[in-house]
Order: sequence, then C-alpha cells, then structure tokens
Amino acid sequence: MTTNTIMHDPATLHPSLWLASQLARAGSECVDTGFPALSKQLPGGGWPLGGLVELLLAQPGIGELRLLRPALQQLASQRIALLQPPHAPHAAGFAALGIAPQHLLWLRSKKQGDALWAAQQILQSASCGALLFWQSQIKSESLRRLHLAAQQSQSLFCLLRPLSVARDASPAILRLALRPAPFGLRIEFIKRRGPLRETPLFLPLPACLGIVDRHVTLDRIAPAPVSARSVLPALVGVR
Repeated sequence: MTTNTIMHDPATLHPSLWLASQLARAGSECVDTGFPALSKQLPGGGWPLGGLVELLLAQPGIGELRLLRPALQQLASQRIALLQPPHAPHAAGFAALGIAPQHLLWLRSKKQGDALWAAQQILQSASCGALLFWQSQIKSESLRRLHLAAQQSQSLFCLLRPLSVARDASPAILRLALRPAPFGLRIEFIKRRGPLRETPLFLPLPACLGIVDRHVTLDRIAPAPVSARSVLPALVGVR
C-alpha cells in the first residue's frame, strides 16, 4: 500500500501561512514604499495597511520621514496624523516633502493615556490615511490594543520607538530598526512575515533640504497643536 503525499502551498490553505523560506503574502492592502529595494523585502511589496508597524530609531530625525515620504504622499488625500512628535512639525518642511500642510493633523497630550486613546480613536474611525505615533515607553497590553485597533482600519500606522526596545516582544506585523548611514539609512529587519534577514539593507535617501528630519527652525511653522481629547470628537464623530 502506498500513500501519495500532496504538497500544498501554505498560502492556499490560509493567507496567514507561508513557507519560512519565502515572504508571506500580504494579509491586507499595502502602500508602495517608493523604494524598490525595500519593497522587495516586505510581504506584499509595501508598507502594510491595517496593522501595527514599528520603526525603531537610533535617534529621531535620522531620515525616518524621508523614508515614509512616498507612502505619505500617496495617502495625503486624507489627513496625516502626527501624534506626540518629538519636535514641532514645520509646514515648509512637509511642503518640501510634497505633503501640503493643510493635510496634517498635529496632536499632543501631556498624559500618555490621552495619547493612546487618541491613537485608538483615529484608527477605529478610519479618519486618517496615516498615523505616525512617537512613544518611548509603552506597555505590552497597550501595544496589543493599538494593533487590534489598527486591524479595524486601512490606515498606515507607524509607531516610532527607540532602538533600545528592539529585544522586547511586540504584536507588530513589521518591525524595522533604522540607523543613520552616509546619504541614507541602514535598515535591519527585526520582524517580518518571512525569512530572517541577517544583513542590514542600506537604503540611499534623496536629500530634501534636510529641513524635516533635522528639525531646522523655519520662519513658517505648522499651526499650533491641538489637545488630543479636544479635537478627536469632531474628527471621528465621538460624542
């Protein structure tokens, strides 16, 4: 008696399954990174929408906004929310990135709880095309809540955290470590749905006057920030 074994492509059984030697298919829609070398290393060929993406920074302002520039340009027909950025966003800087200042929503809060609440409301309401959220310390349970909220949206959700948390567990579907390099960034793939990549990827970044990533003071600044709790009811229809 012989038994015939039929080999299945795991993705045909369930979209969340993949071979360890291959990149997974995207479980949701993606937005093009604008950098072919990077897109080839990401499941679905782009930044995943509807999930938690972590960018771990050696320090703020090393090129992370230029890295996200092509994606933000594609999503700028909706608002781009900036929550708790380490420096005041400059309108001229974002204009140089090709993102009109009127499409930006700058939110800040003195309390971490309010900032987390604002992030969840933005994601659950699908009111913004992208949410960039800067946080240095965040509990595991808060990460899980944010990831669940992101799954209810089709937004690009990037949580920007210090590189020192790279060894911490996270529900993020994609985790990249970003380090400065001459004329670009060195990207390490800490977590992705696919094979382990031990060699960092050097990604050259086009110069953009340096005015956003370096936070150089300009005459024309963005409008004053608004309190997270004061703006969210009007933005997402929460009463």
